[in-house]
Amino acid sequence: MRDEILEYEANGVRPFGINSAPAESHAAYAERLGLTFPLLSDPGLAISRAYGALRPDGREISRSVVLVDRDGSVRYSHPGAPGADIVLESLRSL
Repeated sequence: MRDEILEYEANGVRPFGINSAPAESHAAYAERLGLTFPLLSDPGLAISRAYGALRPDGREISRSVVLVDRDGSVRYSHPGAPGADIVLESLRSL
Protein backbone atom coordinates (compact mmCIF):
# COMPACT_ATOMS: atom_id res chain seq x y z
CA MET A 1 0.00 0.00 0.00
CA ARG A 2 2.86 2.37 0.76
CA ASP A 3 3.97 2.40 -2.86
CA GLU A 4 0.42 2.88 -4.19
CA ILE A 5 -0.74 5.62 -1.82
CA LEU A 6 -1.14 8.25 -4.56
CA GLU A 7 -3.33 5.93 -6.61
CA TYR A 8 -5.59 5.29 -3.64
CA GLU A 9 -5.81 8.97 -2.75
CA ALA A 10 -6.59 9.93 -6.37
CA ASN A 11 -9.62 7.63 -6.10
CA GLY A 12 -10.86 9.14 -2.84
CA VAL A 13 -9.60 6.32 -0.62
CA ARG A 14 -7.97 7.27 2.66
CA PRO A 15 -5.68 4.37 3.61
CA PHE A 16 -4.52 3.53 7.11
CA GLY A 17 -2.95 0.53 8.77
CA ILE A 18 -3.93 -1.34 11.89
CA ASN A 19 -1.65 -3.45 14.04
CA SER A 20 -1.56 -4.74 17.58
CA ALA A 21 1.54 -2.82 18.66
CA PRO A 22 1.20 0.05 21.14
CA ALA A 23 0.55 3.44 19.55
CA GLU A 24 3.85 4.74 20.97
CA SER A 25 5.80 2.37 18.72
CA HIS A 26 4.07 3.43 15.50
CA ALA A 27 6.08 6.59 14.80
CA ALA A 28 9.42 4.78 14.67
CA TYR A 29 7.94 1.89 12.67
CA ALA A 30 6.30 4.24 10.14
CA GLU A 31 9.49 6.24 9.76
CA ARG A 32 11.62 3.12 9.27
CA LEU A 33 9.31 1.83 6.52
CA GLY A 34 8.60 5.24 4.99
CA LEU A 35 4.86 5.01 5.62
CA THR A 36 2.87 8.14 4.79
CA PHE A 37 -0.48 6.96 6.15
CA PRO A 38 -1.64 6.67 9.76
CA LEU A 39 -1.29 3.51 11.81
CA LEU A 40 -3.94 2.63 14.38
CA SER A 41 -3.32 0.45 17.40
CA ASP A 42 -5.55 -2.58 18.01
CA PRO A 43 -3.96 -4.25 21.06
CA GLY A 44 -7.04 -6.31 21.91
CA LEU A 45 -7.62 -7.22 18.23
CA ALA A 46 -11.26 -6.08 18.41
CA ILE A 47 -11.11 -4.09 15.17
CA SER A 48 -9.22 -6.81 13.33
CA ARG A 49 -11.68 -9.43 14.56
CA ALA A 50 -14.68 -7.33 13.48
CA TYR A 51 -13.32 -7.04 9.94
CA GLY A 52 -12.19 -10.67 9.62
CA ALA A 53 -8.51 -9.80 9.53
CA LEU A 54 -7.16 -12.38 11.98
CA ARG A 55 -5.15 -15.50 11.30
CA PRO A 56 -7.00 -18.78 11.82
CA ASP A 57 -5.67 -19.10 15.38
CA GLY A 58 -7.40 -15.77 16.20
CA ARG A 59 -4.35 -14.44 18.06
CA GLU A 60 -2.60 -12.43 15.33
CA ILE A 61 -3.56 -10.00 12.60
CA SER A 62 -3.43 -11.31 9.06
CA ARG A 63 -2.54 -8.78 6.39
CA SER A 64 -5.79 -7.83 4.68
CA VAL A 65 -7.36 -5.02 2.70
CA VAL A 66 -10.79 -3.81 3.75
CA LEU A 67 -12.60 -0.83 2.20
CA VAL A 68 -15.20 0.73 4.45
CA ASP A 69 -17.44 3.50 3.16
CA ARG A 70 -18.46 6.58 5.14
CA ASP A 71 -21.58 4.81 6.35
CA GLY A 72 -19.49 2.01 7.87
CA SER A 73 -20.43 -0.62 5.27
CA VAL A 74 -17.69 -2.95 4.05
CA ARG A 75 -17.37 -2.51 0.28
CA TYR A 76 -14.37 -4.77 -0.28
CA SER A 77 -12.47 -7.29 1.81
CA HIS A 78 -9.62 -9.52 0.76
CA PRO A 79 -6.85 -11.31 2.65
CA GLY A 80 -3.28 -10.59 1.68
CA ALA A 81 -2.12 -7.52 -0.18
CA PRO A 82 -3.85 -7.27 -3.55
CA GLY A 83 -2.57 -4.40 -5.66
CA ALA A 84 -4.34 -1.06 -5.87
CA ASP A 85 -5.61 -1.86 -9.35
CA ILE A 86 -7.54 -4.89 -8.03
CA VAL A 87 -8.85 -3.09 -4.96
CA LEU A 88 -9.90 0.03 -6.84
CA GLU A 89 -11.61 -2.02 -9.53
CA SER A 90 -13.98 -3.23 -6.83
CA LEU A 91 -15.07 0.38 -6.32
CA ARG A 92 -15.85 0.83 -10.01
CA SER A 93 -18.13 -2.20 -9.98
CA LEU A 94 -20.36 -0.85 -7.19
